[in-house]
Amino acid sequence: MRTPRSGRARRAGLVTAAVTALLAMVMTVLINLTGGVAMAATLFSDNFNSGTATGWSKSGGDWTVVTDGTGVFQQSKTDSELARQFAGSSSWTNYTVTARVKPTAFNGSGRYVSLGARSTGSSTRYQLALLNTGRAELQAVNGSAVTVIGGMNLSVTTGTWYSLQLSVSGNTLTGWVNGAQVATGSSSLFSAGRIVLATSYAAARFDDVVVSDGAAPSPSAPASPSTPASPSASPSAPASPSASPSAPASPSASPSTPPSSALYVAPGGTDGASGTQSNPTTLTSAITRIAAGGTIYMRAGTYNYSSTVTIAPGNNGTSSARKKLSAYPGETPVLNFSAQAEDPANRGLAVNGNYWHVYGLIVERAGDNGIFVGGSNNILERTITRYNRDTGLQLSRIASDTPNSQWPANNLILSAESHDNADSDGEDADGFAAKLTVGSGNVFRYCVSHNNIDDGWDLYTKTDTGPIGAVTIEDSLAYNNGTLSNGGQAGNGDRNGFKLGGEDIGVNHTVRRTIAVSNGKHGFTYNRNNGSMTISNNLSINNTERNFTFEAGSSVFRNNTSCRSSSGTNDKIVGNTDSSNQWWMGSNGSRCSSFTGSLGWSFNSTGALIVTLGGRVVVL
Repeated sequence: MRTPRSGRARRAGLVTAAVTALLAMVMTVLINLTGGVAMAATLFSDNFNSGTATGWSKSGGDWTVVTDGTGVFQQSKTDSELARQFAGSSSWTNYTVTARVKPTAFNGSGRYVSLGARSTGSSTRYQLALLNTGRAELQAVNGSAVTVIGGMNLSVTTGTWYSLQLSVSGNTLTGWVNGAQVATGSSSLFSAGRIVLATSYAAARFDDVVVSDGAAPSPSAPASPSTPASPSASPSAPASPSASPSAPASPSASPSTPPSSALYVAPGGTDGASGTQSNPTTLTSAITRIAAGGTIYMRAGTYNYSSTVTIAPGNNGTSSARKKLSAYPGETPVLNFSAQAEDPANRGLAVNGNYWHVYGLIVERAGDNGIFVGGSNNILERTITRYNRDTGLQLSRIASDTPNSQWPANNLILSAESHDNADSDGEDADGFAAKLTVGSGNVFRYCVSHNNIDDGWDLYTKTDTGPIGAVTIEDSLAYNNGTLSNGGQAGNGDRNGFKLGGEDIGVNHTVRRTIAVSNGKHGFTYNRNNGSMTISNNLSINNTERNFTFEAGSSVFRNNTSCRSSSGTNDKIVGNTDSSNQWWMGSNGSRCSSFTGSLGWSFNSTGALIVTLGGRVVVL
């Protein structure tokens, strides 16, 4: 282990598994546990960071991989009636394709850029098209015949990134732009086929193409819950968890109708605007203007920034009147920092004030952390941090001279996802981190960390700064950390699910009802934390080295389960352990038959994390 950089040291991991009665799939991730670590749900992905476009086939246009913050796939000719790139299999049937799309030029009126599915030939496909006439449309293209299935008015601006998602399931088609549903409808023209990137008399850039097996519900809100088959509860399954004594109370759901006193922010807003729905302002202006108890609503779209958006120290709400920064109900704002260079100073959103509630934002491609929390008593809820060049969401002190008494404390990270964060040296970008310099009472609940280049969770400590406050991680999930969604790896990363310490410093963390699956090193590791941690009701499956490794300290272990589908390294446990635990010591115990099959997860309508194995809800 190398000596960590100040403010960015190594990470710690742990994850929480979910208990609740409703199954509502916002998204599903499948991992084949009977055959190792295969990502069965991801049929195809490409972020073009390799500098090539392997697996794509061209029909018209001038296509190259160029740099736009990161690698992107560019079509530069505007004199082509149609320019297309195809990928995937002609046998694909029910799937969801997502991509970021930036139109860069249009040649005439009625031109478009699009994302397509079920292409059976060079001129057949379903597509979600952005038209320069101010429309987004879901279309069926069959040669020269174009049938509009549905659409909505949408300002389409060159130089702006749009997040597109197209789902095909049976005869049902649904399209979303920036998290807002454009249209849904029915067509029986094409039953299977490849994905397509297309332009018509237009130039554009495409990035982050992902194809997932199966149809997906709206990316901006949970689907209606359904009732899964009742699982057989483990004999040691706890009652429904109560809130941690140190955790803030769980927030209520975002309101469906915004209050009239709110400030509104939109991609085209201006600093001096009033901040009404019809005259929106900018995020940086709204942050300085919102009063305690007020709400900043961000409308759908991609917000491009080249410098950190900061909630400054002293810009505080109160315990009874938080300041709220929220996605507008039913919409998905994306804060994109791809213009930043990789550098510790280049964070995305910095929450350095106290008593804020951040809800429903996607923060991506920052030069360092996507979301940095230096303040206290904040709630970060339903955020997604992805493709950042250090840890996705990190808690640490604001500055090197910040006294211990002001280290971030009593923050709640709730129903959040962090994935595909990767730094250039491959050893600093975790999903979540509360490390180096954090106070007490910080809680991660119902969180999911996957496919980060280093650890899922990092609670690292070092001698220079001493112990951190005890952290609670509960009802959460970590999987496939150490390998990016596109298969990329780096040799320097630790690749643990939950890394819980560092440098022989004892901190008494609590990790309960969490799940670690198929991470590149250990599932749960003490990482030289020789304290007395509480490790209870956790499940660890098929991690590359040990599922559980605790080689020192006096931690207490109860009701933990370790399973493998094939041979592996025995768990190592030092501390207070009894027969309520089922460790892996060369063979599986009786509980493991309940934890086989594909892994799925979703957040239900209240934000609770639902984890399934083989279609059954996991109860720990």
